Amino acid sequence: MNKWKAATIVLSVVLAVVLVGSMIRPVFAEAQPQMKSALANLRAALVDLQQATPDKGGHRNKAIDFTRKAINQTEAGIAYDDRH
Repeated sequence: MNKWKAATIVLSVVLAVVLVGSMIRPVFAEAQPQMKSALANLRAALVDLQQATPDKGGHRNKAIDFTRKAINQTEAGIAYDDRH
């Protein structure tokens, strides 16, 4: 067997292992019910904050910003746990 054919076979096997591994990993991910519940609550809070009257001395806007950041961090935490 020549070197190119052997290298192609090895590369194909490595690629197959990587692809199968990436498909199997999410199956073993935790359900994370508390994180998903928190995410739903944060999204609901964001809607409420956006619908509130803006006469709060800038605190409503800060709360909206912090809630968006909390949503992003919660999503990142869920995604991290799903990958590890």
